[in-house]
Amino acid sequence: MYIIGIAGGTGSGKTTVVRKIIESLPSGQVALIPLDSYYNDTTEMAPEARRQINFDHPSAFDWNLLIQHIKELRSGRAIEQPTYSYLECNRQSETIHVEPCEVIIVEGIMTLWSEELRDLMDLKIFVDADPDERLIRVIQRDIVERGRTAEIVMQRYVEVLKPMHQLFIEPTKRFADLIIPQGGNNRRAIELMRAYIGHHLHP
Repeated sequence: MYIIGIAGGTGSGKTTVVRKIIESLPSGQVALIPLDSYYNDTTEMAPEARRQINFDHPSAFDWNLLIQHIKELRSGRAIEQPTYSYLECNRQSETIHVEPCEVIIVEGIMTLWSEELRDLMDLKIFVDADPDERLIRVIQRDIVERGRTAEIVMQRYVEVLKPMHQLFIEPTKRFADLIIPQGGNNRRAIELMRAYIGHHLHP
């Protein structure tokens, strides 16, 4: 089993990089574990209180459960991956059954933040992008997928996303084995990464 961690700021192009890795591998050979699925269960909190949570802080994630699940997969055991609703700001009752695969991709803004999680990875990638480009992508995504207005998104970017990125996400770049600048638009870097992974899996 080959475990890949992919980190980077919100809107950096991580999804594009993940998609290109998956496209380069045979069907059924890769499993994706999104960090966003492991936000803490906040069922006991009132809806309004949930919306006040800083979801861009390490404390918002259930690291113990995520690490346990990666260890389970690495040991050849299936897991029940939690699901999360951005509209309700809470974990859902439904889970996703994930079987062990040849490649496991853990993807999210702080995938490289936990040392214990990093130690389980065979390859660590940081997807980088210009802050202005990331802001544009965040606005487009949050309006369409999360029902937010452009004004709310920009206010959240200035007050939360930008300072949290500088404190907790950008510093994890030093742990990466590979940094992909220009996000998912860096075709040459992505091709090199795919070739490296393919060589490791099929020498």
